[in-house]
Amino acid sequence: MSDQQDLLTPSAKALAINLDGLKYGTFAEIGAGQEVARVFFHAGGASGTVAKTISAYDMVFSDAIYGKAPRYVSGERLELMLDHEYQLLIERLAAVRGERTTFFVFADTVATKGFKSTNEAHGWMGVRFQTEPGGPPSEIVLHVRMWDKENVLQQEALGIVGTNLIYGAFYYRDDPKMFIKSLVDHVGTERIEVDMLRFSGPAFKGVDNRLMSLHLVQFGLTNAVMFGPSGEVLQPSEVLYKKAILVERGSFRPVTRVNVDMLTCATAQFVQDPLVKGKDVVVLMEITMNNLLAAGSLDAADFLSRVDLLGDIGLTVLISNYPEYFRLTTYFRRYTKEMVGVVLGINNLLEIFNEKYYENLAGGILESFGRLFRNAVKLYVYPMRQEAYDRYLATGQLTAASGSAAAHAFAANVLITARNVQVADHLRNLYDHLLENHYLDCLVGFDPKILNISSRDVLRRIKEKDSSWESMVPEPVAVSITRRGLFGCAPSEGGEPAR
Repeated sequence: MSDQQDLLTPSAKALAINLDGLKYGTFAEIGAGQEVARVFFHAGGASGTVAKTISAYDMVFSDAIYGKAPRYVSGERLELMLDHEYQLLIERLAAVRGERTTFFVFADTVATKGFKSTNEAHGWMGVRFQTEPGGPPSEIVLHVRMWDKENVLQQEALGIVGTNLIYGAFYYRDDPKMFIKSLVDHVGTERIEVDMLRFSGPAFKGVDNRLMSLHLVQFGLTNAVMFGPSGEVLQPSEVLYKKAILVERGSFRPVTRVNVDMLTCATAQFVQDPLVKGKDVVVLMEITMNNLLAAGSLDAADFLSRVDLLGDIGLTVLISNYPEYFRLTTYFRRYTKEMVGVVLGINNLLEIFNEKYYENLAGGILESFGRLFRNAVKLYVYPMRQEAYDRYLATGQLTAASGSAAAHAFAANVLITARNVQVADHLRNLYDHLLENHYLDCLVGFDPKILNISSRDVLRRIKEKDSSWESMVPEPVAVSITRRGLFGCAPSEGGEPAR
């Protein structure tokens, strides 16, 4: 982030807008007072900008004005507010000043910390605006979480972020990265989290919302974002709330038949668990920022390709900034108390037992496992062929302490599973405890014919123009890679260019 002292204050941003005679609009705020409008009034010159402020705080009044919605603090409710107020603004003022004015509506619906409760402090806010007089509107919508402990501080933070949003929409809309960074000017990520962001309308024709969401993680405004199978940006709490969660971590570059087989087998076992039966289940494929930045910098086209291919086979994608599994499961606990299942291969299982990752924890590996396995978490472990296991050891991708004693303990083609894998001697009792108490489960029902498939091998064959790669990935993925020319594949005739 930029040095906060060098940034425009919220009051200065509001004043700049108030003194711009081209911009005129409505402020509609529910749930935390009228904190954004207050910033504009306090800055001075608000008569040049504010057409109306409204706070329909009572539910009956709110329903009468905006119509009913399933939840008052929701994206759906926000859209009802933006629709109503924008239409009213145009109806009443377009004839009077529409030729010289770009109209806008700012709206938010928020739940701050309750007077007597410990409810989740979060909210939706958005701005709908014209870029030229009489022109069609564009829109920016975001979801925020407030981390201040006191109600008054949450209100203050909300007023700052709302002002940053409006200012950014007017002055940073052609520089989305700058816009995203500016959202937390003079408030910081320790007080506000922005975990969903969506641009729409003619001002943002070239903007890919998935990439914008990725920047939220990259710039530290949130630690995780989510995309649906059609590429739509999802708000995590609305997807995960009170659901049982099954997640598979990987590079998915590209997604292979093994990745799908892992998830299929794990899902079959997960839904039969007594703690999951009868519950709503969410299945996710997760990619970490560490993986996306493995080459040293973010490759936007590569990222979008991975998300697209997972969407092609109907999967929801989570991008997170949680390198350790225990941080990922702790994140899920924000939203659900139901069971969490983690799908992984032998190589990732052994990485969990690599103590170097926990040197920054006072309790080391024991603390990490305490966090990982509390509150109904289970690891579903996919097998690995002995020869593949040996290759991992030989290349140093698994440390000798992770299982060198097993390297030649089995005949060729024997499977390494959660039952016979070797960990360092001083961790053996810990491992046995987790295994015998079913914190770890071996996956069953897998396809033994595909165990040797890896994303790395698929990429190599694509680059060598060896068409056998097509049998190593799901059919829709092969079609999409060929059609769009992804990962160095020559695009098919008439196909889409790689993004």
